[in-house]
Amino acid sequence: MAYQFIIVERDGPITVITLNRPEVMNAVHSPMHFEMDQALAAFAADPEQWIGIITGAGERAFSAGNDLKYQASGGEMKSPPSGFAGLTSRFDLTKPLIAAVNGVAMGGGFEIALACDLIIAAETAVFALPEPRVGLAALAGGLHRLPRAIGVKRALGMILTGRRVSAREGYELGFVNEVVPAGELMAAARRWAGLIGELSPMSVRASKAAVMRGLDEPSLEAAIVGQRRYEAVAALFRSQDFVEGPRAFAEKRPPRWTGA
Repeated sequence: MAYQFIIVERDGPITVITLNRPEVMNAVHSPMHFEMDQALAAFAADPEQWIGIITGAGERAFSAGNDLKYQASGGEMKSPPSGFAGLTSRFDLTKPLIAAVNGVAMGGGFEIALACDLIIAAETAVFALPEPRVGLAALAGGLHRLPRAIGVKRALGMILTGRRVSAREGYELGFVNEVVPAGELMAAARRWAGLIGELSPMSVRASKAAVMRGLDEPSLEAAIVGQRRYEAVAALFRSQDFVEGPRAFAEKRPPRWTGA
C-alpha cells in the first residue's frame, strides 16, 4: 500500500515503519494516525512479519507528538480506535515492537515509544511529556505506561514538571534499553530484532502477552494461574514451533521456526 506520511519497509521478518513528516519533526496529525493504524494492522496480520521497528525520518526528531499547529489551523484531529499513531490503544498486538528513537520524542512521540516493547535511543534523543505546558495531559498512555516502566516517583518527577530527559538519563531511569551513537541507531535496532528473530515467534508472542496482561492481574498468583487463558499462550501450545523446539534440541541442530 502507498502511504503519504509514513514509509513501510520489509526486510525478511522485520517491518520498519518510519514516521515521515520531518518538516514538522514528525508530528502526528489525523492522516498519519490512520496510515499508522493501517500499517500496524497489516503488520499484525502478516504471518511472515515477526518483529516491528518504528523510527522517525530525519536527524532531529522521532516525533514531536501531536501536531498542535495543524490542530490550531482547523485541521481535523481524529484518531482510530487503536489510539495515537494507531498504536497506543492496540492492546492485542503480541508481536514485538522496537522504538528506534533518533531525536526528540515529546508528548505523543514519547507515548509511541513507550507503547513499543523496547526503546533503543540515539545519544541525541530527548524524551518528555510536556503536555501540561500547553494545557493538555499525556492521555494516550504516557501517564500509565511511564509509571509502570520506572516507578511512580520517578515518573511523576517527569510528568509533573514536563522536564526533558536525555537518552542517557532515560537508560538510567530504566525506560531505554540501549543508547548508541546516532549513526549506529538502526544497526542497533536491527541487532535487537535479530536477537528476537533467533527465537520462536510463537514463544515470543506468548511471553509478551503473559507479561503485559499479567501486569493487570491483582496478584502474582492470579497472573500465573491466568496466563493459560491468553490466546497467544494457547496458540503456542497448538503451534508447530512448540514441537520443533524440543525436537531440534534433541537432534542437536538449529530450530526451523515457522511462527505457526
